[in-house]
Amino acid sequence: MLTMVLSLAASAASAPPPIALHPDNPRYFTFGGKPTVLITSGEHYGAVLNLDFDCVPYFTELQQCEFNLTRTFTGVYCEDSRSFGIRDNTLAPAEGRLICPWARSPEPGYANGGSKFDLTRWDAAYFARLKTFCREAGQRGVVVELALFCPYYEDSMWRLSPLHPANNVNGTPDVPRTEVLALKHPQLTAIQEAMTRKIVSELRDVPNLYYEICNEPYFGGVTLDWQARIARVIAEAEADFPHKHLIAQNIANGSAEVTDPNPLVSILNFHYANPPDAVKVNWGLNRPIAFDETGFKGSEDLPYRTDAWEFMLAGGAVYDNLDYSFTAAHPEGTAEVSAPGGGGPRLRSQLTTLKRFLESFDFLRMAPHGETITSGVPDGAVARCLAEPGKQYAIYLKGGTQVELTLDVPAGNYRVGWLNPRSGESEGARVVEHEGGALTLQSPEYVEEIALSLRRP
Repeated sequence: MLTMVLSLAASAASAPPPIALHPDNPRYFTFGGKPTVLITSGEHYGAVLNLDFDCVPYFTELQQCEFNLTRTFTGVYCEDSRSFGIRDNTLAPAEGRLICPWARSPEPGYANGGSKFDLTRWDAAYFARLKTFCREAGQRGVVVELALFCPYYEDSMWRLSPLHPANNVNGTPDVPRTEVLALKHPQLTAIQEAMTRKIVSELRDVPNLYYEICNEPYFGGVTLDWQARIARVIAEAEADFPHKHLIAQNIANGSAEVTDPNPLVSILNFHYANPPDAVKVNWGLNRPIAFDETGFKGSEDLPYRTDAWEFMLAGGAVYDNLDYSFTAAHPEGTAEVSAPGGGGPRLRSQLTTLKRFLESFDFLRMAPHGETITSGVPDGAVARCLAEPGKQYAIYLKGGTQVELTLDVPAGNYRVGWLNPRSGESEGARVVEHEGGALTLQSPEYVEEIALSLRRP
């Protein structure tokens, strides 16, 4: 018996550490022993809770795109076929195809088919599916952001939740949807805490994982006190674990300044974060800032590609595009996109170009330095500069068709390269000898946008 206990302890101690904040620059991550930014274009969060979704072709596609993040929900929240006008929504399982942490009871009557749930019993099949999902992701270098909870935006969504009294045999209180995630009803809070502890315990040894407390808590009555409670439950559940997982908190749509950050929270998530003001106003917090969801700009590639480049070259650490080409019928991401967002193979290829561009730099040593660009930005255009002054500069311009940029950089020899973010093609590579002061560089002609790399050999 003692030998078995020692063996298990040694196994836990030798498990690879989870994704973490980089010790040299905690605005970015370390994962697998490497400095890491997270970039992806992933499915609409139903890959675990929807029994019809096959994660293997999905992760195979993410791996081929060199993406390293997926975001998924636990099953305590789901949607129906009409939610947000999304066709073939992976968060809207077909009748009888929802799986969640709780086992079904013998009593029929769940709102979307099958028996009601028993909130005192765990579903072993669910946790096996969740672990398989994490394992398949990890084998392909993909990090899982697990969003534990989500507000109920409409009554129709609350009526689908296992926590709704009509959907379980446990007599949960019949409360307004705006009071479910608010510490107002002890029975619901206890169930939520127990679910959190169970998931954290089951996933204790998963290295490619971090937790998000709640998706978009600024809707549906979710309170800050409730979010702080869930963060504390995660931390307490992991107190004796050899490794701890990062916790993310969804702050706002767009931007907001975080003035009193929860010390348990490492990652600050924003949705629809263009312009990337969220990075600027929270830069001093020394934490990763994430553009955690996109959409509602039509289905063309341009807005999502340009949002990604702007955000990451403003100093962001995560870009997570919501890709509606992934469906249960097309888990490889080939469905026609007609939802309130974009996606598809072409956009994914363009985001791969961005990821490769960033990873070609020693980005841990870089920070936003817009003052480097002293002139040459066309009227109405946007310029972003991420730099380690005197050594490396990554510049992105949105707008115009050709520029003569004047840069304030120290004297030295610099390798110059221009990149087309849409096609991924490079041109104009050369070395310039700069004597100091103003350095003027003329770009090739371009359409919509262009990127510049400038670095000391």
